[in-house]
Amino acid sequence: MILVDWQIEDRIRRGQIGIDPYDPTLIQPNSLDIRLGDHFVWYEPGEDVIDPYEKESVTARVQEKHAASIVMQPGAFILAETYEAITLPDNVVASIEGKSSIARLGIELHQTGGWIDAGFEGTITLEMCNVNQRPVRMYAGMPVGQLVFYTTERADQPYNLKKGAKYMGQRQATLSRYHENERSQGSKE
Repeated sequence: MILVDWQIEDRIRRGQIGIDPYDPTLIQPNSLDIRLGDHFVWYEPGEDVIDPYEKESVTARVQEKHAASIVMQPGAFILAETYEAITLPDNVVASIEGKSSIARLGIELHQTGGWIDAGFEGTITLEMCNVNQRPVRMYAGMPVGQLVFYTTERADQPYNLKKGAKYMGQRQATLSRYHENERSQGSKE
């Protein structure tokens, strides 16, 4: 079941869902607006192959900065943090969706990482792309997305208890940690 405005507000007020900082004016009928943080990470252009199993290639030729705004060039891919940190209980999951006003500028908020597991705690890393043909300036603090909350049965192993929860407690835009996975037999070079 998707939580509606009064349910979201009630669960935040009772501490079942943590939002820090919390601004009640960001509650929408079926979601909570989430704002852009001020930490941005991106890859420098180049021919070097990024191998998800090799940490050095994932972290090589990376730029990052804290800024009040950033201009996203056409075709740009940038990781960014949310301003809000969230904490989910073991029976609520969330998905992050882009706001339509931002999408109409050509900004995609996430590629495939839009699911937030029960038990997660931290800021959310946004996987932002500019598919517009013109640059777009994005400002820290602006609402860019919305969290949709779903109630579920209680998870046996919520994210905060999961062994190897790579992104638990993250507090800024975080590069892929896929290299922490064990390479399976089906993975070939």
